[in-house]
Amino acid sequence: MAASAHIDTFARDNLPPESLQPSFRFDLPELRYPERMNACVELLDRMVEQGFGSRPCVVSPVETLTYAASLQRVNRIANVLVRDMGLQPGNRVLLRAANNPMLAAAILAVIKAGGIAVPTMPLLRARELAYPIRKAKIALALCDARLSAEMDKARELAPELARTIYWGGGGAKSLEALMAQPGYENFAACNTASDDICLIAFTSGTTGEPKGTMHYHRDLLATCDSYGKHVLRANADDIFSGSPPLAFTFGLGGILLFPLRVGAATLLLEKASPDDLLAAIEKFRITVCFTAPTAYRAILSKLATHDISSLRKCVSAGEPLPKATWDAWHEATGVKIMDGIGSTEMLHIFIGSNEDDMRPGATGRSVRGYEAMVTDEAGRELPPGTIGQLAVRGPTGCRYLADRRQTNYVRNGWNVTGDAYVMDADGYFWFQARSDDMIISSGYNLA
Repeated sequence: MAASAHIDTFARDNLPPESLQPSFRFDLPELRYPERMNACVELLDRMVEQGFGSRPCVVSPVETLTYAASLQRVNRIANVLVRDMGLQPGNRVLLRAANNPMLAAAILAVIKAGGIAVPTMPLLRARELAYPIRKAKIALALCDARLSAEMDKARELAPELARTIYWGGGGAKSLEALMAQPGYENFAACNTASDDICLIAFTSGTTGEPKGTMHYHRDLLATCDSYGKHVLRANADDIFSGSPPLAFTFGLGGILLFPLRVGAATLLLEKASPDDLLAAIEKFRITVCFTAPTAYRAILSKLATHDISSLRKCVSAGEPLPKATWDAWHEATGVKIMDGIGSTEMLHIFIGSNEDDMRPGATGRSVRGYEAMVTDEAGRELPPGTIGQLAVRGPTGCRYLADRRQTNYVRNGWNVTGDAYVMDADGYFWFQARSDDMIISSGYNLA
C-alpha cells in the first residue's frame, strides 16, 4: 500500500487482513495505476483539461451541466465539505437522494476532498439508515431536503451523525447557499493514494445485516477500464441513462463512472419506471441504457407508440436475463442486450460479452482483466458442463468493513459470489440458480 492521505484511518483500520482479501490481478496495462491518484480528478478534471469542458456532462429533465460546470459544482461542494463541515481525509459522508445532478456532484466532491462516499438508497427508512451510520461511524451527511424526515429520525437513532446539510429546501444554511460563497469555485484535490478507500457501498442485506463493501480510488477506474473499455465500448457522443440508483453500484458505474470516463453525457432520472425510461429515451435520444430485464420486458409492449431508434447499446444486470426477453428485444429493436453479472463486492460487471461475442441465454465470458471459474464446495475447479459455484478474481474484489462474513465471500484468494453456474467448452458462463436463500426482483436482492 502507498502512504495513505487519510487522517481519519477508521476505514483502513477496519479492512480485512490481507490474508482474508482476494488475490488481485492487474494484467492489462490500463489497469496499472500510479501510486497517487484521485478518482474524481481522473473522471472530471482530466476531461476538462482534455477539451471536454463545453460538452454536456450531467443532464436531468430540468438542467444540463457541461463538464466545466460539473467541475465547478463539484469544487464548490468540496469546499463546503472541508471549510464548512470540517471534513478530513478519510471521513465518511452519507449521501441521500434520488438520481439527480446534485447527488452525482456530491459523490464526486466527497471523493475529490479525500472523503469516503456512502451513497444510500432513497427508499430507506430511518432504522435502515441508522445501521450504516453506526457501522461506518458516519458523522457527516448531504441530503436532498425532500428526504429530510427520515434523515432527522435516523439522527435520533444514530447520534454519531453530527452534521447534515440539505439541498433543495432553501435558506441560508442550505447546501446551495454555502456553495455560493466567494472563492469556492476552485478546489485542490486531496493527494490520495490509488489504494485509499473512496467508497463504501452497502449491500441490501439479503443474508442478515447489510455488509459495507469498501472500494479504492483505483477500483472506480478499473471497472471503467475493464468492462467499460472492452465490453461496453461507448464513446464521447453517447448519452447514457437507466433505472438503477447511484447508491447501487450497477447504477454508479453504468450511469456515472462509465460516461465520465469517455467524455459522454448521462441523463439522471429521479423517477425511472419503465414508462419514465421509455419517454426519456425518446425525448433525450438516449444511446446507452442500463436497466434490469423486468424493465426491458415492460417496455417491449409499448414500443409501437414510442421512437427509441437512438438506442445502440442496452445493458442488463441485477437479475438473470431470460433468452425469451433477449430474443423479443432483438426482434423488436435490432439491439442485442448485453447481459452481465456483477456484485456490490466486485463493484460492477465481471462476466459479460459485447455484441460481437455473445451467445443469447449465456451471461457471457470473463471480462478482460478478470478470470472466472466454476468450482466444487472445496474450491476445486470443475470441468466444462458441470454445475458448481462461481468464483472470480481481477482488479476489484471483496473487502468488507469489519465483517466476519469476509471468509464466506473470499476463499483461497477467489471471490465466491453465491451463484451456481455452468461454463461451456468455449468459456461462456450459463446461470443456473442462486446458491443462497435469495430472490431477485427488478434488480434488487431480497432475502
